[in-house]
Amino acid sequence: MHHDICFCPVSITDQTAVDHWNGMVKAFLSHGTTAPKHLKALIETAPEFAMAHAAKGLFAMMMGRRELIGVAQEAYTNAVAILAKFGATHRERLWIDALGVWLAAKPTAAIQCMEQAMRLNPADTMSLKVSHAIRFIIGDSAGMRRSLERVMSAHGTDHPLRGYALGCLSFAQEETGDYALAEQTGLEALQFAPDDAWGMHAVAHVYDMTHDPDKGIALIEQNTSAWDHCNNFRFHVWWHKALLHLDRGEHDEVLKLYDTKIRDEKTDDYRDFSNASSLLVRLELEGIKVGDRWAELADLAESRSEDGCLVFADLHYMLALAGDSRGDAANKMIARVARSANETGDQSLVMQSPGLAAAEGLAAFGEARYDTAFQQLSAARPAFQTMGGSHAQRDVFERVTIDAALRAGQFDAAESLILERTSIRKGATDTFALSRLENIAQYRLINQATAAQ
Repeated sequence: MHHDICFCPVSITDQTAVDHWNGMVKAFLSHGTTAPKHLKALIETAPEFAMAHAAKGLFAMMMGRRELIGVAQEAYTNAVAILAKFGATHRERLWIDALGVWLAAKPTAAIQCMEQAMRLNPADTMSLKVSHAIRFIIGDSAGMRRSLERVMSAHGTDHPLRGYALGCLSFAQEETGDYALAEQTGLEALQFAPDDAWGMHAVAHVYDMTHDPDKGIALIEQNTSAWDHCNNFRFHVWWHKALLHLDRGEHDEVLKLYDTKIRDEKTDDYRDFSNASSLLVRLELEGIKVGDRWAELADLAESRSEDGCLVFADLHYMLALAGDSRGDAANKMIARVARSANETGDQSLVMQSPGLAAAEGLAAFGEARYDTAFQQLSAARPAFQTMGGSHAQRDVFERVTIDAALRAGQFDAAESLILERTSIRKGATDTFALSRLENIAQYRLINQATAAQ
């Protein structure tokens, strides 16, 4: 029996097919463009390899798009039929099970299937990455870190995929607030895997969270080999660079990056959309005019508003609808989120909270109903992490909540939120926080002077 690059047995008899599987694994870990090409060639070369069909379905589920659920379902049907006819290893069966339970709206159960695969072989970097990816989607940063720490001893210096495992660990360390260790781990990841976009981007997160934009920009510019080979993940790297320039107050550069890199290709991938919509909101909160850039995003948001696959995606669609003052479309989105909250499955619970209150709060903010916006967003805020994504991605909702409080005259509440946000950053006061604290101090001085008259 052949073994793959993760030292796992695979029920493939053809070496060419094994090579395609290994190529797909490396491309998936590095966010490379060749992953789907290898997977397609693998299925053509070894159509009896059920795990390849399961992988196709799992990747479709990660896209968070309603129409791709049918693709995932077909892949699952094929995998089950092939399994019955040709059999599979234990690990391969677990991958098929993972797809089945995710299709049943239980991504948490899919994670457990991947964890079982990692218990079979802790050196299984591919199952590690899929577990990591799903945990990222549901916002389980603590679980992400525990998962990785359990298997890192099996990813020693002789493991060909050690760098990618370190990159995942770096991101988990950053998301759990261990910034110094995350920086060290991520830089080590790049030594073992110079094309590790995820690890490099984890270090960029560190510099964003610790208010060190100079280091962050230099990191991205000096490590282009880590991400210039990427699929649409390269747009996310450009987005990080834009955030760092925004922290330096370089608004013209941010708009240039938006037009020429981040939204140059107007894809309908929700991850690309979230980069764009959240960046425009950040700019507008700083008083920067973004021109007609909202229109394209709002059109797309209207077309995706019935998806209901991920709260994270829905709320970024809502940012665009609010940004382009599309009140009717925003109300339709709120009604759809309410319907989704009454369905079954893991995501319906997130639709209930924070989804519905957050959607209502964002719509209210777009209509300048700041009291309502703050009330709804602050109610949703304790559960923001469950929508998934990273601290940096969810920070746009923190910023809107804080500015809603300020515009509603809730200065004490705004200050409390700013200080809490700063504590997550280990005391690093970024440009956003500093400017709001200065506004609050100025307001209080004016109040004191008025009271003394």
